Amino acid sequence: MVFCAKLRRELPGLARPPFPGELGQRIYEQVSQAAFDMWREHQTILINHYGLNLGDPMAREFLREQMEYFLFHDVQIMPEEWIPEDQRGTAAPPVKGAAPRKK
Repeated sequence: MVFCAKLRRELPGLARPPFPGELGQRIYEQVSQAAFDMWREHQTILINHYGLNLGDPMAREFLREQMEYFLFHDVQIMPEEWIPEDQRGTAAPPVKGAAPRKK
């Protein structure tokens, strides 16, 4: 059990640090499994919205910074222009014109 920095209550923690290093150990000691699962969903949104290539060191650094902010700060920042799936319209995108008529 850990007192979760994100959810502000005592919850089951991670089974082991999510990755090596100081940040991985901090997450293991201060973040619940539930909050880390929330991060993984948010990470997917960021990867898809920005089209991140995880082979790019800059993309990985961006995600690391976002993860630290997400887990250890009160505010959740969503990408600009991001709309949750349940709030998106079901209408098709606007059509730019019909195909030419056959003669």
